[in-house]
Amino acid sequence: MLRRYVTVDVFTAQVFGGNPLAVVLDAQGLSAPQMQSVATEFNYAETTFVLPPREPGRTAHVRIFTPRTEVPFAGHPNVGTALVLARELEAQGAAPADRLLFEEGAGLVAIRLMRESGVVVGAELTAPQPLSAGASVSAQQAAACLSLAPEEVAVRTHVPQVLSVGLPFLVAELVSRDALRRCKPNLAAHERILPPIGTDSVFAYARGHGAAELSARMFAPIDAIPEDPATGSAAAATIALLAARTAELDADTAWRIEQGVDMGRPSLLLGRTEKRGGAVSAVHIGGHAVPVMQGTLDL
Repeated sequence: MLRRYVTVDVFTAQVFGGNPLAVVLDAQGLSAPQMQSVATEFNYAETTFVLPPREPGRTAHVRIFTPRTEVPFAGHPNVGTALVLARELEAQGAAPADRLLFEEGAGLVAIRLMRESGVVVGAELTAPQPLSAGASVSAQQAAACLSLAPEEVAVRTHVPQVLSVGLPFLVAELVSRDALRRCKPNLAAHERILPPIGTDSVFAYARGHGAAELSARMFAPIDAIPEDPATGSAAAATIALLAARTAELDADTAWRIEQGVDMGRPSLLLGRTEKRGGAVSAVHIGGHAVPVMQGTLDL
């Protein structure tokens, strides 16, 4: 049976930038091993499979696979899948929508579509879970994962720690953009340090010129992702933590996160945090996406 797919570059307005994603539209009837094989064949950071929703009032059930495993939630797969599915539904005659609702392993993911001249050009997701903080590691351990000196890991705002709003990452702040540029994943350190603390990925960031501007890189060689051009789920968890650590009790903050620059696939992630009564009540990540290829899989 032929299955249609569309690839998109996410968190960019230009083709061949951002983070590539494959979206398989006709996924009903595929087994999990078949989905994994397709994701491994594409070899993108993630591939999504669109299935009918399990409950009425929802847009779709979406499964997300890396080249090696299924994950319960991820950022750029939601933004890219939303753009592809919204355009597909409208091409089939559906009335234009402003919002979509995806069923995923981590819970329900609400999507707000972004339009220009009536055309869907991107999307913004709301993280399906509140921020959770897991195990922390020393600056020395985080530095080992990134091939840096321990003093290049900043610890004033927070120690390197596992954070999640649906998918866990070890998040580490670095002292400078130069340190971020020089990062290289150390597979042996990843294998020694990360699985015992419940993750397989490191999200490193440095502060930009503004308080709400970050530059970031993400490495997950354990999961066959040497470097990810844009990581919405990790960015969402990071800005949720940073918003929680500010002194304001009530604040709406807009964030800009640049990623992928050092690997030649520049990405721009636009974040929003909502803080009420001293607690972060919602975190959003969005950006543009552009279709690149379409075709069929002969399965």
